[in-house]
Amino acid sequence: MTGQLRERCRRLLQDGAVQVVIGYGVSTSDGMPHPIFVRRPDDVDKLIWNEQCMANLTTYLTRDAVKALGKPAIVVKGCDARALVVLEQECQIDRSAMHVIGMACAGVGSPRAPKCASCDVHVPAAADEVIGEAPAQTGPADPPYAELEEFLQKSPAERFAYWREEAARCIRCYACREVCPTCYCPRCIVDKNRPACLDTSATVKANFAWHVTRAFHQAGRCTGCGECTRVCPVGINMRLLNQSLARAADEHFGYRAGTNRETPPIIGAYGLEDKESFIR
Repeated sequence: MTGQLRERCRRLLQDGAVQVVIGYGVSTSDGMPHPIFVRRPDDVDKLIWNEQCMANLTTYLTRDAVKALGKPAIVVKGCDARALVVLEQECQIDRSAMHVIGMACAGVGSPRAPKCASCDVHVPAAADEVIGEAPAQTGPADPPYAELEEFLQKSPAERFAYWREEAARCIRCYACREVCPTCYCPRCIVDKNRPACLDTSATVKANFAWHVTRAFHQAGRCTGCGECTRVCPVGINMRLLNQSLARAADEHFGYRAGTNRETPPIIGAYGLEDKESFIR
């Protein structure tokens, strides 16, 4: 698949169809795939594709420095492509002004990332073209919220103790924010200090406030790419928070972020058939 990807990107750059390819390349420091920006046909041999290509590259599409490079081609997995739909619905990208290269994916990471166990989008639906074929096992190995359901078997006291311990470990580096495709605000609420909306100190109370606030900002928007958890330097599993809100959107409104370009986002949309059982 790497050979097909390189040849396709070489033609796109040579023909002037795009000015930059946002893809994966091997880092010389750790040998792992990292995001690269290829602007010349002669450099497409730096592009790779393998099961360690875990980053969600769509996060770069909203950045001014990347926009200045010209029309992009971007390499996406199935879970990444869902973020494209959300960004388009929120008017953050012009889908017609880019070329999306989908990569058929059976899962990434070694061992497989937790998000892959419940993935049911092995072929990017929003791509202009797809390289590779869907794996023989196209259905998810686990139910969509299996990880969350297991966690919810704990008592409320046990769950609170778990999150208190996790909050105590957070160092407020904001890697989760920086890697997230749908965290694109020019100025984050945590950076505002006149007035200060959130305490920026790395205390348990302040960290609770940060993670809960960010999770609610992702309600009905998180596509489950799992990047926030993958890049966390202290290993906090923020997928559990995001999954909780994603499940609520699914159960109450039958909505899964980024799965259908024609379905309006639940934030700002209303239907007479919407359930009201959550209203107290």
